[in-house]
Parts: sequence; structure tokens; C-alpha cells
Amino acid sequence: MRVLACDGIHEDGLALFREAGWAVETSEPVKDPAVLAQRLAGFDAVLVRSATQVPAEALAAADKLRVIGRAGAGVDTIDVEAATARGIAVMNAPDGNTLAAAEHAISLLFALARHVPRADAGMKAGEWPKAGLTGFELEGKKLGVIGLGRIGATVARKAQGIGMEVAAHDPFLPAAAAGKGSVPLMALEQLLAWADVVTLHIPRTKDTTNLLDETRLRGMKQGAFLINAARGGLVDEAALLQLLDEGHLAGAALDTFATEPLPKESPLRGHPRLVLTPHLGASTGEAQQAVSTILARQIIDFVATGAVAGCVNLPPLTPETAREVGPWMPLMTALGRLAARLVPAPVKLHVTYAGRTEGLDTRPLTRLLVAALLGPASGRVTPVNALHEAAARGLEVAETLGGDGDGFDRLLRIRVEGAGQVRELEATLHRGPRVVRLDGVELDFDPQAHILLMRNEDKPGVIGLVGSHLGAAGVNIVNFSLGATGDGGAVAAITVDREVAPAQLQSLRGIPGILSMEQL
Repeated sequence: MRVLACDGIHEDGLALFREAGWAVETSEPVKDPAVLAQRLAGFDAVLVRSATQVPAEALAAADKLRVIGRAGAGVDTIDVEAATARGIAVMNAPDGNTLAAAEHAISLLFALARHVPRADAGMKAGEWPKAGLTGFELEGKKLGVIGLGRIGATVARKAQGIGMEVAAHDPFLPAAAAGKGSVPLMALEQLLAWADVVTLHIPRTKDTTNLLDETRLRGMKQGAFLINAARGGLVDEAALLQLLDEGHLAGAALDTFATEPLPKESPLRGHPRLVLTPHLGASTGEAQQAVSTILARQIIDFVATGAVAGCVNLPPLTPETAREVGPWMPLMTALGRLAARLVPAPVKLHVTYAGRTEGLDTRPLTRLLVAALLGPASGRVTPVNALHEAAARGLEVAETLGGDGDGFDRLLRIRVEGAGQVRELEATLHRGPRVVRLDGVELDFDPQAHILLMRNEDKPGVIGLVGSHLGAAGVNIVNFSLGATGDGGAVAAITVDREVAPAQLQSLRGIPGILSMEQL
């Protein structure tokens, strides 16, 4: 396995990759998508911070890439939709920099309240700039927190600790959550009109871009302050400058910007009422060490066991659950490939998990089955984009949990329809991965092995002739499972030790009494 680490990923995380047997290559930030596309060739994973962006064009030729890891929280610099369409998992490590980001927001709060940057600059310029730098005390002031996730909640707690009155608005929390925590929730416009200081702690999405536009900025209290240490683009920067010039807002502190790095000619740089820092929210040694190791463990576990944590385009799967479903994963892949051979153009797939199913997380199993079923008919299908691809191709996927296991602890039933035919498989892990029934006929074979599926007239001599033909070709029969269809015919799953050549297969089809012979 190979991982490309851009943007100065902390060495502790890279060491975990090396210990797991991965080859690690490091790179300075890659700004050009075309260059990044070339660099990604042959890599299984790429790690980035905020400097290297991963747009769709950078992924166009990344045929081997399985994971994009964001060493931090925000994934707005990654085209998650394009990654999902290509079957690439996108992971982040939001917990690793919570304290660092929250503390930076609090530091900006103090810097605004006491004019620390202007005082420092004046002193270093040989001045004694005491006049005009009268600040305000934070105790008793009202702090409005937009976004009450990990970072926002930490900011709220620390602000309460210094005596501030705190309220919040969270677009991702249901209205029923209001009043249940230590921080009261308000509607956005109500919060803006109430707060002396507003601080942002939400991701940038289509819905939150320019969340604080001119109208909402004017809705803030006269003389209020604004802090954005979350993501660039949440605040309309032109409108912010206008309201600062007008005096409606007394000041603002920005750690993130719509364009990063901030252009040298940006009017934000020279404004006296702005405190600017270059996206330092997660820039502590502790945070960088934490996000690198968290991300490394997530990626290593995902590739090795299928465990899913910190993934923005796959449902979570704990290591314990991964161990529970892990033995089923090779079977699901094998069954998907087998079903694809039986029904090359499927339009309906129904999966039933029968028997003891309590505690079984079927989501990764169904995704794996669909990926294997669709894989032969397309370029790249993985569990990440399997359901998306199924919908795009008109494959209807349904799932049932529970029912009689027919004597097995757990039994998997698969029904595939397409091209005017219906095929059914039943499989279990009893004595290893086994198919125990095909189209209602009891059989017993390993779907991962080389299989010849034969339909024949149920009469003496046919099986002997098949054995003789295979023996003459140097092909050994490992297992022969035969079941009667009840209409004078039979079905056999013949496990052989190697792939049968097309000429030999054609010869087998010529044996009297053979109705069909397929190599699966």
C-alpha cells in the first residue's frame, strides 16, 4: 500500500503507516489539479490539510486511490461528490483539533476586546499607542455561537467560564433540542440581534456559504463584533468591510477566508478594525499530532478490516462491528460476482438476512454485494459509490432483515432479476463460505473457487463422461455437488482446481445429456 502525504502531515501519523507496512511519500502542497492528478497515480491514499485542494479533475485518473484523508475537520477543499462517484472514501479527523480551534477563537475574542494586535504593532513601531485603545470586559457580555458541534460547544463552555452569557444557533440541530442543554438555542436572526459578539463554528456547505450576508450582518447589534475561525466563505467579506466602514460593526476577527492564501492586495489586510490570522485554528503541535494519528488509524483499519470511522461518504462501522461482519465480506464479493455471471444485466436485487440477525450491521455487506454485482459492467464500483451507481443504472436494491434461517445460524438469500430471468442464491458461513441452494436446488460449493455450473439430463453415465473429459484435460475435480430439479433434470456445481480452457469447455458442452455448461 502507498500513501502520499501533502501539506506537512505530522510524523507520528506517518510512522503508523510505516509500521503497518505502507510505503509513505511526502510532498509540499500541490496547488495545480493537473499536477496532483499525475502525483496520485499508483497511490492507495492521499493525506491533505487545507493547502492542497482535491477537485474532481485531480481524481480523473486516480484508478487505484481508495481514500482521501483530511488531517482536520473541514472537507470543503475536497470534491466529496466526485470522490464518491469514483468510489473513493473521504475521511477526516474532526476530534483531533477541537481544543486548538476553540482556544484560537477565544484568543481572537480577547484580541478584539483589548486591541492586542494594534497595541503590539504600535509598540514595535516605537510608539506608545495607549490613546484610542480602550477595550471592553468580557464578563457579562453576550456571546452568540453559531454552530454547537464539538468546537462550538467547547467555545461556549470556555466563554461561560469567563462569565459571558452564551446562547447559540445551530442549523443542524432540531428545534426539539432547544432548552435541553446548558446553552439556550435561538433562531439565527434573534441571536444576531441579541449578541455583543458572534462567533461562527459551522462547516461550509452550499447552504452555509455567505450565511452572514449584508442583510444578516445589518441584523447584528449596533457596535457588535464578529469572529470567524471556522471556514472561509461563511461571511460575505465585501459586506463585512462595508459595515465596518459604516461603523455598524465595531470589529471582526477572521482566521479563514473565501480565498486562501489571502491575496496580498485584499482590502481586508489594511482595515484597522480587523484582526487577521492565517488559518491558525488547528495549528498547534498537539492538534497536528492528534489529527495525523487519528487519521492514520482510521485509514489503516479501513483498508485492513473494513472498519469505517470519520468517513463523510460512508456510514460508520466500528472495529467491533467490522469484526462481526468481516467474515461475511469475502462471501458477499464472491456472491456478487456469481450473480453478475448468472444475470449480466440486473434490474432488481433483493437481499434477505435470515436467522440470527440481531446486532448485524448489514449496510457494508449490501454495499459490498452491489459493488461486486455491478463491477464487471462498469469501470470502478466500490462500496462507497455502489448504491449511487445502482440508482444511476436503474438497479432497484431492497433488503429484508429477519426470517427463518432454515437450520443455519445465519442464512443469506439473494434474488436477482434481469433480462427476463430470475435467479436465486442461498449462502452461509457454515463450514466456510458456502452456497447451499441455487434456484431452489440444494447444492454445496464455495463461490470463491473455480466452478463449473452444469445442467444436464438426470440419467446414468453423464457424470462419468464429464469426469473423464476433465481428467483427460488435466483438470482435477475438487468437489462435485449434484441436485435434482424434479423435472427429469439435474444441476451440478463442479469445483475444479483451475480455470477450464474455452476449447475444453466447448468439448464438455458436446457430451450427450449436457443441457448447459457455464464457467463461473
